[in-house]
Amino acid sequence: MNKRNYEILSGDTVVAVWENDILTVKNERLLPLYLKRIHNADLWLETRAIDSHRANSRLLKKALRLTEKDDISTVVHANGATITDNYWIRGIGDSITYDDVRFTDDYFSNLALKGTYNSFNRTANSKRTKTPELTNVGSFEKCWKLKDGKWWMHKSASREEMFSEIFVFKLGLELGMNMAIYERGEKCVKSIDFTNGASVNFEPASAFMGDNDDYVDVTEQLKRLCPEAIPDYVKLVFMDTVCANPDRHTNNFGLLRDTTDGKLLGLAPNYDNNMALISRGYPTRPSANDHMIALFNEFIEGYPEYKKFIPEITEDIVRKVIVEIGMKVKVQALLDMVMGRYGLIVK
Repeated sequence: MNKRNYEILSGDTVVAVWENDILTVKNERLLPLYLKRIHNADLWLETRAIDSHRANSRLLKKALRLTEKDDISTVVHANGATITDNYWIRGIGDSITYDDVRFTDDYFSNLALKGTYNSFNRTANSKRTKTPELTNVGSFEKCWKLKDGKWWMHKSASREEMFSEIFVFKLGLELGMNMAIYERGEKCVKSIDFTNGASVNFEPASAFMGDNDDYVDVTEQLKRLCPEAIPDYVKLVFMDTVCANPDRHTNNFGLLRDTTDGKLLGLAPNYDNNMALISRGYPTRPSANDHMIALFNEFIEGYPEYKKFIPEITEDIVRKVIVEIGMKVKVQALLDMVMGRYGLIVK
């Protein structure tokens, strides 16, 4: 495949052609949202590449014998395919189908997650070349593992990161929120693919917001694109505020989209909370001038009609979640933190 000229597909439908730096749209309904905003397919491909700064990313490329290791070449090696959407690329005039590029095994998963020499040596001596790890984005070491026909994300985590991720997940469930499923693993957290093998497409917020994660700007864009997503978005940033997650950005939330007609369905489940709560130590008791609390209060005061989406948190709920997780933590410090932050939110 000429990596500078290719067809872009959704499933087996050609949605655009990128040739000589010109994007020709063939199917606007199914076109990735990024390409609706920015008509540059090379830039879109770069957003789909594994983070080159991850140590295991370099080992993976070496094991695969990739001679060109730039982001575009890396993604082209996987035909641009990912686990969480059905977008991919092929050479202009090629006859390969979506079934030819879909991932069917997790052979490179241990190398991508752990980076051990044994896993490197095993994969480097294999003739296999197809892996979802080349398009597994994010800064933490991670991998996709296949279990009983379902893909699970395994992400490296310290004990504190693991507790924080599981706590936010379980608290969200108690509050009736739309949460991605998380489980404890061995030095990692595990989360099932919420697209169910790209039966729906995940469109990261970066596709329609760029790097702009301002609450008001995101809300106004959701009003235009998918108003149904607003209640879950309010709950998402509320949870970030209560659980002190400063790492919400436009690549770790987004929208789900129908693969057959391109309709936007709603916000994707809340995921990626491993930098919340106690992941970087126990935060001090919050005050009204806490940055995240102030930002959320300013946001909700501008949209008072959204106060109805804010769930009620009680000490009993927080204590129940801590007990369910069963990890040794400073219970009173956690209660003071979560309930203190909740008490400072405008309701």
